Amino acid sequence: MKKLEMTEAIMAAKARSGLGWEAIAAEVGLAPVFLTSACLGMNSLKPEFADKLCEVLNLPAEVSTALQAFPHKRWDQAIPTDPVIYRWYEIVGVYGETIKELIHEKFGDGIMSAIDFSMDIDKEENPAGDRVVVTMNGKFLPYKSW
Repeated sequence: MKKLEMTEAIMAAKARSGLGWEAIAAEVGLAPVFLTSACLGMNSLKPEFADKLCEVLNLPAEVSTALQAFPHKRWDQAIPTDPVIYRWYEIVGVYGETIKELIHEKFGDGIMSAIDFSMDIDKEENPAGDRVVVTMNGKFLPYKSW
């Protein structure tokens, strides 16, 4: 089973279950962003988590096998060369679909504003290596239906 087929199977099972990503992640024992990203094919899961997800969503073993496979993190975009900007590009490429999925689940059909928006960048000192903390805060803008 390819990652795309895996994602389609998971999304169909998620819809049938009526569960949201946070509820599924709680049952599986993972953070919602990471689990969602793995289900969308951008990360892999350890066997125990892949099997648990399949149990929660009543999916066949072949989905578990696909979840455990290492992903090819590719997307068709022009790639920036500045290392800091490239990492942001990588974050959007790997987690963009996850962010979109979770925003839609929590708010409905719409977008996060980049106009009515704030971002903070902080430093968190850590003995294992200092951490960059980025907080983005954008107004939700629902799409209008006519």
